[in-house]
Amino acid sequence: METSDYEIIKRCLKGNQEAFSELVARYKKLIYSVVYNMIQDKEEVNDISQEVFIKIYLSLDRYNPEYKFSTWAVKIATNYCLDVLRKKKVDSTPIEEIESVSTDADTPEDRYIKKERRKQIQKAVMDLPEKYRVPIVLFHQNGLSYDEMTKVLDEPMTIIKNRLYRARMMLKEKLLPKGKEEVL
Repeated sequence: METSDYEIIKRCLKGNQEAFSELVARYKKLIYSVVYNMIQDKEEVNDISQEVFIKIYLSLDRYNPEYKFSTWAVKIATNYCLDVLRKKKVDSTPIEEIESVSTDADTPEDRYIKKERRKQIQKAVMDLPEKYRVPIVLFHQNGLSYDEMTKVLDEPMTIIKNRLYRARMMLKEKLLPKGKEEVL
């Protein structure tokens, strides 16, 4: 039977520093994904992810076992990324797309068009005001539920849903030619 996150946290709080490596192993992909989707700079993602884990470690005594550890950790990662972005005062950052696996049916032209479309979408997302960008990234790129987002962002469900709706409308306006009723 797998040890619960809370049991590992209790071991960490009693001075067992090696126990924390188990939490890192469980959640490194999640934290890395959150950081990557918010920062968009491959060179900084590893450093920022490590800094997030340091913040998590230093905050373990404030963890409330009523909530899922993953939600709590994502909240710390999200807040830290927002701080980093605020310090940089970046409106948008260039991205280098991760090449997706394509089927044999894709022609080089099709792959290029898809890659350019992904770049357009990512740029449009990064150009959104922060209060709309963060929910879009958490929901669509990191797969958080509405409930998890309310805990991460400390906002009521109605605000989260409203911001997601508005963000989608802004993206639709930026990405679709006038008169098109195509779904993103």
